[in-house]
Amino acid sequence: MAGSQRFEQYDPQIAQMMIRANAAATGLPQYLGVQFVEFQPGYLRAEMPVRSELITPMGTLHGGVMAALVDHVLGCVLYPLMKPGQWAATTEFKLNYLAAVKGGTLVAESRVLAMTKRTAVVQVHVKNDETLAAAAQGTLLIVDPPPRQERGEK
Repeated sequence: MAGSQRFEQYDPQIAQMMIRANAAATGLPQYLGVQFVEFQPGYLRAEMPVRSELITPMGTLHGGVMAALVDHVLGCVLYPLMKPGQWAATTEFKLNYLAAVKGGTLVAESRVLAMTKRTAVVQVHVKNDETLAAAAQGTLLIVDPPPRQERGEK
């Protein structure tokens, strides 16, 4: 599903925990209403309702909302693939807006194209009621947690 790369390190328990944690989301993902629906090795499907407060005076979804959704699913697809304590930081992504979004639901599908110990390249397609509304590709840095001494632990 996610290309030719195998993801033996995939942890389905982390994926299920992330789906169960939808209700506990905070910050921008909570405000946007992003919900994780499905994880597979190297794949994430998320949904987001298009609400009136996300629409510009021109009657379409604000581009920054689409960018925020894309950035969120770019990184989150990696968590079931990373070691505990690691986190993903987007270093860049390119986003093509392909169709105006005026309502309905956004469905974002995130796929890992390549992953090493330090980086990942991820592709995202966002559909709005079966119309491809945006396509993106990004690079993420995989960051290890600081050593215990730096965190003040013994």
